[in-house]
Amino acid sequence: MQMDDMVLISVDDHITEPGTVFDKHLTGDDYASAPKLRTTEKGTNFWEYQGKKIPSTGLNAVVGRPKDEYGMEPTALSQLRTGCYDANERVSDMNINGIAASLNFASFPGFDGGLFTLAPDKDQALVHLRAYNDWHVDEWCGSNPGRFIPCGLLPTWDMDATVAELKRLKAKGCNAVSINENPTARGLPSIHNARWEPLWKTATDLDIVLCLHIGGGNPAPHASMETPVEAWITTMPMSIAVGAADWLTLEALNRYPTMKLALSEGGIGWVPYFMERADFSHGQHYAWTHSDYKGMKPSDVFKRHFLNCFIDDAFGLKNLESIGEDMVSYECDYPHSDSLWPHAPERLWDTIKGLNDRQIEKVTHGNAIRWFNFDLFKHHTREELTVGALRVAAAAAGVDTTPKSSGGAAPLAAGETARTITSGDIMRMMKEHSKAA
Repeated sequence: MQMDDMVLISVDDHITEPGTVFDKHLTGDDYASAPKLRTTEKGTNFWEYQGKKIPSTGLNAVVGRPKDEYGMEPTALSQLRTGCYDANERVSDMNINGIAASLNFASFPGFDGGLFTLAPDKDQALVHLRAYNDWHVDEWCGSNPGRFIPCGLLPTWDMDATVAELKRLKAKGCNAVSINENPTARGLPSIHNARWEPLWKTATDLDIVLCLHIGGGNPAPHASMETPVEAWITTMPMSIAVGAADWLTLEALNRYPTMKLALSEGGIGWVPYFMERADFSHGQHYAWTHSDYKGMKPSDVFKRHFLNCFIDDAFGLKNLESIGEDMVSYECDYPHSDSLWPHAPERLWDTIKGLNDRQIEKVTHGNAIRWFNFDLFKHHTREELTVGALRVAAAAAGVDTTPKSSGGAAPLAAGETARTITSGDIMRMMKEHSKAA
């Protein structure tokens, strides 16, 4: 196999939603009270909903910008690459990057729909969450059949509504939902509380994947406000290990052996030691902790339930045998700052070419097809979806990958000299953006 022969599915990308999300799905008071995209006096955009303002910040959508313009400054849709918010243009950007299909997470509602979960008026929130799902499945994913894997949101503040939405999403052809890996961060009971039983049962019965994206309930910590922000960014993927350990001890996994979980944007290099440590801890402490894996080792349970997703992880791929070749899937992370667009295939090939063809097929798309019940070849032939074929089509369509400036790097203040950006700088900037939005 050569690089151009690969078929790539990205199981973690993101949408920077346009202001038209609710236009076709709500009317009257429901539409009037829905989230609205606003513009500040400085021309940047933010979403407003039930008294809360959500700014759009730079690192969430920097694809196609010069790297010296990366940052957390507020942005406007007009400053972004069109593929961030337009589904047809997204497919063009997928083509030039050799991506056959993509699963997209929400942005302004939060990866887990936290905006709706924390909204004061829950009746309105339910209406608007359902409308968002309709837009995501019918408009965004429906715009290009076979190119997107739908991923819905759930009204987890209400279990009856959650079960109903799972069934409704399944009927719409959606086989994945995104939930918070630590619901206590949203003021809800922990995953070990019995209130979640209907979710576990329904998701398993319907064969719907529960996606646990980094940063929702267990954000990566930074050591101090003076810690350089690169240290913070470095640990972000590995922060998912906190949630993974919590979920690995979920008693429901004993009762629902086919429950599917995806650790989105978490990387894979940490996984072998994580499983080794889990086995060691259980062996040392089960007599007094009373943990019960029903005769299995924690690592066996982990390999049965958790799909591990990576952007760039040469070490993890070298140790694929220790992780499990059936439980690893590729992700691109478009349009976030970790994305390697439009050169993802080149970097992936450098790290994956040591695997055999069977393993490459699994990691690049086979595991994603199986885990998400996604028929990649229903609307397109394999020959049309290889890296090489998609890039030829994109070139013929004139897709331009030239970096585009959004106005230049953030200027230094009078008398200020360039210095290392700290975690505190970013925390203060985010706080100021939320106030100013």
